[in-house]
Amino acid sequence: MKISDTKKLAAVTAAFFITVTAFSGCSESANSSQTTSSVSQAAKSDIDASIAAEDIDVGYDEESSVGIKFADGSAAIDGEGATAEGETVTISQAGTYILSGTATNGRIIVSAEKTAEIKLIFNGVDITCADNAPLLVSKAKKVYIVLEDGTENVLTDSASYSLGEDDSNTDGAIFSKADLTINGSGTLTVNANYKHGIVSKDDLVITDGNINVTSASTAMEGKDSVKISGGTFNISAGTNGIKSTNTEASDKGFISVTGGSFTVVTNNDAFEAETVLSIESGSFDITTGGGSANASMKSDGTPNRNWQSNMSNGGGGPNGMGRPDDNGNGTGGDLPAMPTADNTGLTIKTTANTTTDSDSTSTSAKALKAGNEVNISGGEFKIDSADDSVHSNGNIVITGGNISVASGDNGMHADGNLTISDGTVDITKSYEGIEGAIVTIDGGTISVVASDDGINCAGGSDTGSTDRMGADQFSSQDGVELNINGGTVTVDADGDGLDSNGNFTMAGGTVCVCGPTNGGNGALDYNGTANVTGGTLIACGAVGMEEGFSDTSTQYSVLHDLGSTVSANEKLTITDSDDKEILSFTPIKTWQSVVFTSADLKEGETYTITAGSQSESVTIDGIVTSNSTGMSFGRGHGGGRGF
Repeated sequence: MKISDTKKLAAVTAAFFITVTAFSGCSESANSSQTTSSVSQAAKSDIDASIAAEDIDVGYDEESSVGIKFADGSAAIDGEGATAEGETVTISQAGTYILSGTATNGRIIVSAEKTAEIKLIFNGVDITCADNAPLLVSKAKKVYIVLEDGTENVLTDSASYSLGEDDSNTDGAIFSKADLTINGSGTLTVNANYKHGIVSKDDLVITDGNINVTSASTAMEGKDSVKISGGTFNISAGTNGIKSTNTEASDKGFISVTGGSFTVVTNNDAFEAETVLSIESGSFDITTGGGSANASMKSDGTPNRNWQSNMSNGGGGPNGMGRPDDNGNGTGGDLPAMPTADNTGLTIKTTANTTTDSDSTSTSAKALKAGNEVNISGGEFKIDSADDSVHSNGNIVITGGNISVASGDNGMHADGNLTISDGTVDITKSYEGIEGAIVTIDGGTISVVASDDGINCAGGSDTGSTDRMGADQFSSQDGVELNINGGTVTVDADGDGLDSNGNFTMAGGTVCVCGPTNGGNGALDYNGTANVTGGTLIACGAVGMEEGFSDTSTQYSVLHDLGSTVSANEKLTITDSDDKEILSFTPIKTWQSVVFTSADLKEGETYTITAGSQSESVTIDGIVTSNSTGMSFGRGHGGGRGF
C-alpha cells in the first residue's frame, strides 16, 4: 500500500533632490504610489483563479488502484474499470489507474460517466500513437494526471491523425473534453507532431511537474482557463505557447500563473489569454518569432522586408506579404523553419500537415498577450520578442515583478490604459517603449530604450500600418493622457522621449530623458497641455521641435536651448547663484535643448547651465522660463504636433 504525501494549498490571493552622474543613475522617488486601477480590480473580479486542494494532492492508495502495464504490443490490466484491445486501453469507471511500460502504437481513452473523477498515475509510461491522440478524454467530470516522483513519462503522436465523426475535433497529443489537472514531481514529455501538445476543452490546471512540450502548433491550451501554480516548463511551439481561447464569457478565457519556471520558445505568442492574463509569481525566459532581432522595423524607421521570414505558417507582414488586421492576423507567406529551443534540448519538427485552427494564420509574435487585461504583480521576466513584449487589447496593470524585455516592436502596448505602480521595467530594445491611451506611472523603476518614442500615449490599435504591424499614426485625441505621479523613469529615445497625443501631467517622481538627436522630434511632445505640479525632470534633445511645460503649471520649469550642440557623454550641471548643484545629468547622445523642473527652483533665482565647454545663465521669471525659438507649436505653452 502506498500513500503519497499530500501537499497543502497555500492561500492565493519629500521634494526630491537628484544628482544624476550617468543616464542610468536615476533613483526611485520617495513619493511613489502603490495604487492599482479600479479597472484592473473589476477585470480580475470576473475570473476565478483559485486552485482546489485536490488539484495539488498527489496521494493515492496503491492497493485499491488498477494497474495498467504496456509491453510487447499489448496492455495487461490488474483490476476492474478498464479494458484493453491490443495496445489501446479504454477506462470506463471512476478510480485510480497506475500506468507504466511502453506502447509503440497505443492509446489511453477515458470514456466514463459524466460524473466520474479519474486519477491517472504516470509511473514510467511511454506511449506512441501512429494516427491519433495518445491520451484522449472523451467523457468524464475531471481527470488528474499525477507524475510519480522520479519517473520519466512520454507521449508522442504522428504528423497526421485518422479521425472519425465522433473524434473529428481531436487535435492534441493529450486531448481532454473534461477538466484536466496535472501534478506530481515526475517528468512529462509531450511530442506533438500533429498540432497541439496538451489540450483541455474546459479548465487546464497544473500545480507541479517537469513538463516538456514540443508541438507543431500550440503547446498547452485550456479553453475555459489555464491555471498554473508550480512546475518547470520547457516549451517549443510552432505557433503559440500557452493559451486560453473561450470568447463566450467574461469569466473564462483567462490564464492565471502564481508560480513555476518557464522556458518558452514560440513562433507566435508565448502566453495568450482571450480575457485576462494574470501573473503573480514565477520565472519566465521567453523568445517569440525569432526574437527582437527579427523586428518588423529597422532601427532607421524603414520596414524590415525580411521580418516575416521567421514567423510560422505564413501570415501578414510588411508590404507585399499581407496586411495584418487589428489582431495581428493576415495572409500570405510560406511556412518557414520553426525555432529550436537549444537551451532545453527540444527541437521542433516541421511537419507536412496544414493546420486550419485560428493560430495557424497568426503573425502575432507577442510574449504576454490578453484581450482584456494583462496584470503582473510579481515574477522574474526575460523576454526577447519579435512583436510586442507585453500587449493588451484592453489594459495593462503592473504592480510588481522584475521585467526585462527586448522587443522588435513595442516593449509594452495597451489599446486602453497602461498603469505601473511598482516593480522594475527594463526595456532594453524597442520600436516604441511604452504605449497606451492613458499611461499612468505611480511608482516603480522604469528604463526605456526606443528607436522611436520612449513613452507614447495614443488611442486605438497599433496594428494599422501596411509597413509595420506596430507602427503608430496618431493625431491629437480626447481622453489621451500621460500621468507621472511617482517612480523613477529613464528614457533613451531616438523619436520623442515623452509623447502624449493629449495632455501630460507630472505630479511626482524622477524622470530623465535622453531624447532625439534630430530636430523633427522632441524630448517632450504633447498636443494638449503639459502641467507640472511636483517631481523632478531633466530632458535633453535636439533643437527644432522642442517643447517645455505649460504656463498653467504650479511648479517652475525651464526650457533652454544652448548656443551649440553638446557632445555625447558630457556632464550637464545646473547650479544656483551660490554655486550649489541643483541637478546634474550625463546624456549619452548629442543634444542642444534641455527641459528641467524641480521643487528646488525659485522665482527670481539665477541658475547656471554648464555642459562641456558651454556655460549659460537663466533667471526664473515666471512659472515657465524659455529662450526657445524652435518650430514647436507651443514652446512651453501647450500645443504640439500629432506625430
